[in-house]
Amino acid sequence: MSVEHQQVCSHRFNMLQYASIIAPTHFNAFIRVNKELQQEDFAMLEHINTNVQEVREVTRIERIGAHSHIRGLGLNDSLEPRNVSQGMVGQLMARRAAGVILEMIKESKIAGRAILLAGQPGTGKTAIAMGMAQALGLDTPFTSMAGSEIYSLEMSKTEALTQAIRKSIGVRIKEETEIIEGEVVEIQVDRPATGIGVKVGKLTLKTTEMETIYDLGNKMIDCLMKEKVQAGDVITIDKATGKINRLGRSFTRARDYDATGSQTRFVQCPEGELQKRKEVVHTVTLHEVDVINSRTHGFLALFSGDTGEIKSEVRDQINAKVAEWREEGKAEIVPGVLFIDEVHMLDIECFSFLNRALENEMAPVVIMATNRGITRIRGTNYKSPHGIPIDLLDRAIIVPTSPYQEKELKEILKIRCEEEDCEMTDDALTVLTRIASETSLRYAIQLITTASLVSRRRKTTEVGIDDVKRVYSLFLDENRSTQFLKEYQDDFMFNEFSASAEDNMDVSS
Repeated sequence: MSVEHQQVCSHRFNMLQYASIIAPTHFNAFIRVNKELQQEDFAMLEHINTNVQEVREVTRIERIGAHSHIRGLGLNDSLEPRNVSQGMVGQLMARRAAGVILEMIKESKIAGRAILLAGQPGTGKTAIAMGMAQALGLDTPFTSMAGSEIYSLEMSKTEALTQAIRKSIGVRIKEETEIIEGEVVEIQVDRPATGIGVKVGKLTLKTTEMETIYDLGNKMIDCLMKEKVQAGDVITIDKATGKINRLGRSFTRARDYDATGSQTRFVQCPEGELQKRKEVVHTVTLHEVDVINSRTHGFLALFSGDTGEIKSEVRDQINAKVAEWREEGKAEIVPGVLFIDEVHMLDIECFSFLNRALENEMAPVVIMATNRGITRIRGTNYKSPHGIPIDLLDRAIIVPTSPYQEKELKEILKIRCEEEDCEMTDDALTVLTRIASETSLRYAIQLITTASLVSRRRKTTEVGIDDVKRVYSLFLDENRSTQFLKEYQDDFMFNEFSASAEDNMDVSS
């Protein structure tokens, strides 16, 4: 079982344990399913270990996406944007504004607000939103969706928006648990001579100040064997659940073996008492709590993704329970971020619902992005700036983005070449920058990989000017494609539309 799979299973187990408010029957079923899955995973792991003949180091492979080079907003400690940092280039004013919003989100001082990123196509609106997501980290919920998604889901539009909003609201649950933490000195297991019967054993744990011997039952022995705990390991045992967590090897046993694997982690021997009280914090989203406590779907919908519509009564009970936890100091609300790209694709019903949702006490920060000017509001015959109703625009803070300069385009293309592992000569990069300024940045980025493939066919390591010119002639940009259609319009089908009819066409209708 991989490390990622262990982390996911552990996260889901902890999440479901504290999020099961109304449906204890579902939670007990989850525990049984989780144990069966763990037994299958460990059996599969043992089978793999017996068959593998060589040890290979497996690295995680990430797909290269349009914004995979973004690592953050590229701001310093005083929220001043660096010209080129963390994959971000230019857009200094927009990034500074995003940095101020980011700090307010981190301090939980802003919720139920709307931010609109408005600018021409290809000016980095989605990149700024992705930079905010990277800077927020994993503790703050961040949900990304496109405006057209709500029409393809098998649920009502308001239900789709409600689920997206509740995915963006986190609940940080605190609890104190008693654990046993120490370094394993010795494990003794007594097995029946016949091989059939109950196994018993003893576990010796120590800290820097004390050493204790614990009697082991059959289940604890099985857990130790599955975790492959041996003398010299530093472990923690949850007294409530009996869960064993292997922290690593003790530094005192660092010289037991001549060579250790890269995954081996060395830790200090624990200090103080063996039994300790530890505060554990779990962060779940309100949507995950909704799904777990939904009688019709249950927790299994978290893994299948088919949640369907959730009754409002369930959400009301969950909101009341979370409010009770907040008063008792057991939990706190973490307002996250809901990012809606191409927000002009929403219709008047969705905009009216967002107006009401933003006034709720448990509402996330809604960041919207659009590249439209004054256009018709979907579902009406009225026009409005950015295709958004005026009453929602009044509630929004508008952050404008401006077109990139040629110097900034060159920096972005250089970063993309590094991201796509493509070596390009300076002259070829200059030509590609000129293409980006005359056509579009997105088109120039698409030419990087294609030019790299052409250069490989020539068995060269660097992309040259001839490679860029070759792919430029093979793949048309928008302007050249439009010019081609005008020249050969009579040879295409359905060319009888008049100019007035084309002007009246609207893709958002």
